[in-house]
Amino acid sequence: MALYMKAAEILDKVEQRKGAVKTLVYDSKFQNIKQLFALVCETQKYSLVLQEIVENTRLLKHTNLRNNLAKVLVYDLLIGQGLKCGGNWKAMMLKHQSRLQAALARIKVKRKVSRNQDLLPPSVQHKGSDIPRYVRVNTLKTTVEDVIDYLKREGYSYHGTDLCSVSGKVFMRDLHFRDILVFSAKMDFHDHFLYKAGHIILQDKASCLPAYLLDPPVGGHVIDACAAPGNKTSHLAAIMKNKGKLFAFDLDAKRLSTMSTLLLRAGVTCHRLANEDFLKVDPLSPAYKDVKHILLDPSCSGSGMVCLHDGSSEEQEQEPERLKALATFQLRCLNHALKFPKLQRLVYSTCSIHPQENEEVVSLCLEKNPDFRLIHLLPEWPERGQDPLTECLRASTTKTFTHGFFVAMLVRQATPNTESSSKQPPVISDPSVVVDEQTEVSVEDDQPPAAKKRRNRKKPKKQKT
Repeated sequence: MALYMKAAEILDKVEQRKGAVKTLVYDSKFQNIKQLFALVCETQKYSLVLQEIVENTRLLKHTNLRNNLAKVLVYDLLIGQGLKCGGNWKAMMLKHQSRLQAALARIKVKRKVSRNQDLLPPSVQHKGSDIPRYVRVNTLKTTVEDVIDYLKREGYSYHGTDLCSVSGKVFMRDLHFRDILVFSAKMDFHDHFLYKAGHIILQDKASCLPAYLLDPPVGGHVIDACAAPGNKTSHLAAIMKNKGKLFAFDLDAKRLSTMSTLLLRAGVTCHRLANEDFLKVDPLSPAYKDVKHILLDPSCSGSGMVCLHDGSSEEQEQEPERLKALATFQLRCLNHALKFPKLQRLVYSTCSIHPQENEEVVSLCLEKNPDFRLIHLLPEWPERGQDPLTECLRASTTKTFTHGFFVAMLVRQATPNTESSSKQPPVISDPSVVVDEQTEVSVEDDQPPAAKKRRNRKKPKKQKT
């Protein structure tokens, strides 16, 4: 019964706007995080249908259950894989099972559908159904080639780069990221040896964009400003080859504790965890005098995450005020991050689909910080930021087959922004070869290094006779 009690508690907190589903689930420290997360997400998806069943059968009156507890129980009884509890709770629900099933059947007849999924609101009916399972190989512990060989010995088939062929135990290597493998959406690795040993990280492809594009140098000093639950932090550490210093901040002590466990499993040793509000971190502190790279992924609405919203009218009515508050916080974080004196490159990202948290925040920040500008990222990426910020990237379930995401990169200009407005921004296709880490980024960095050397090479002057 602990599963249902915890799921109901999280749904209560979500309704009270005390946090995003994913955050609350991880903070709960429940033994089976995956099981809890799935139950909460699915109950949210079917929330309107479940509420109608509960009301039509007067279940709360007959059982004295709280509303969200009744909904998670009804979900598993009627739509899920069956109740996972016993004793009095199971006996009570089975007593009302026939009435509950009849109520669900009447709803289907009324709406002229035969399948449960056809009862979902249009906004979530097919959301996420085509998102593959992405697995990032943790290069701190192994190599992509070794993981592929290991999986082949387990009966998996490697089919190159054809996304359409991914099904069953067939997998491929991602087209954009060297360290990501792509599997069928139904593939589960939570109990797999490679996952438990920290050799692979279960991370959505879009979530890999920030660290990949920031591309900190080996031995560099880097800040992960809002770090928990830690997948991006471990990705940064892998890119840095566990050398240098990786400062990771998070205000929530419980999230930071969970993150510490994740980093330990991933073999990360270069991190410096701090239970601290990033907005209160002093940019002029000697500890951060060599920080040149910052990854900022602040709290957001989570609107791009699959299964986190039911599309109800109540949720839509509350959204504008919530977005306004979140955008204010995100802008404060972004402005604060740009105060670090040696900062060269910053990646700002959210798992939100709303312009208020994405393009609008970046635009306001650039107005207040003229020494920074946007970099044009991954020309081959199929989804761009909304006009006029097409330098940025977006991700979605339909175009990139990922969760919804937004990424922008800001770089410091060595000279005042007087001439750069008329020039095209540089393009990043492989971040590891774009910016010389020993020099500040300037408007002249639009030219490739070889071109700059040729330009700066002066011919000897002829001697007058």
